[in-house]
Amino acid sequence: MRISVERLTKRFGDVVAVDDLNLDIADGELIVLLGPSGCGKTTTMRSIIGLEAPTTGRIVVGDTTVFDGRQAINVPTNKRKMGMVFQSYAIWPHKTVFENVSYPLERQGVARNEIEARVNDTLEMVGLAHLSDRGATLLSGGQMQRVALARSVVARPRVLLLDEPLSNLDAKLRDHLRFELREIQQRLGITTVYVTHDQTEALALADRIAVMKDGKIIQLDTPNAIYRNPANTFVADFLGVGNILPGRVTGRRDGNLTEVAVGTGGQTLLSATPAEIGSDTNICIRPEHVLIAAQGSSAPAGPATAPATANVWPVTVRVATFLGNHVRYLVEFADSAPLHAISYDTDRIFASGSVVDATISAEHAQLLAKA
Repeated sequence: MRISVERLTKRFGDVVAVDDLNLDIADGELIVLLGPSGCGKTTTMRSIIGLEAPTTGRIVVGDTTVFDGRQAINVPTNKRKMGMVFQSYAIWPHKTVFENVSYPLERQGVARNEIEARVNDTLEMVGLAHLSDRGATLLSGGQMQRVALARSVVARPRVLLLDEPLSNLDAKLRDHLRFELREIQQRLGITTVYVTHDQTEALALADRIAVMKDGKIIQLDTPNAIYRNPANTFVADFLGVGNILPGRVTGRRDGNLTEVAVGTGGQTLLSATPAEIGSDTNICIRPEHVLIAAQGSSAPAGPATAPATANVWPVTVRVATFLGNHVRYLVEFADSAPLHAISYDTDRIFASGSVVDATISAEHAQLLAKA
């Protein structure tokens, strides 16, 4: 079911929580609203389902206008045919798993035999069929989250909304359940709006990510596109890019490379990103693109050998952490900020205090606006 959000604004007194926001969501698409606390992502989601009445704007689901400020249309939540999974699960402790999931169908007056069939099918889908008679108080956190999901989809909603549903779970279970959620969403083909502040969750789940700040969408694109080409420093920083260095554009080299002064020690970095000479900028370098090798080595350790246009700097290893299939380093050079680096050479791990070469290709040194 397609969703169109047009010029949506929501004010709480003098505070503008959502500011003239536009968003089109395709039928069957999973959109993640990503951003820090207070950016407007939850208010946007609550406006779509009808738990908040926007100040102005229009929301259309399929061919139905569910909110229009100018025409005074505001369809009640229970008539929007949407399902929602909350952060707190909202499971009834005195009911069994079956009774929790069947509740929405009972409220709709669905026949008993159909309720039984639909609940059993849904519990099978979320892997809880064997626990249908178990009391909710005897469930683990992950099982309760599955019950909440089953209860939301059993009524066959047009749209599914999830408000940070995995934030109360431990890291391993969160990692497992996000893939289960994605598989179920794709199997059902249900249009889904997912709210989170966790960039890993967003990258793993989304067809597209809407990065939000101050009630606005700063960037809307696929996970791959946003990760590789963040619109500005805020997006890069929020997506967890480990290295963002301040710099000043000082010139051009070889016609297509930008020279950037880093720090106050005269260190120069080459970037393939065009920029105006004399402008201040931020340099975005992902840890996997900082290749670490012994000084003078012709073959830096990493996923690829750096091209001739690379920056090669002597750096000092401050921390080296072995993480199974790779080593994560924290290194520093001259008077600049530390750099995070990932090396896939686990046969040789450089100890703290070692002086090594860090190689960064010009293509992987992105210059970003500071906004």
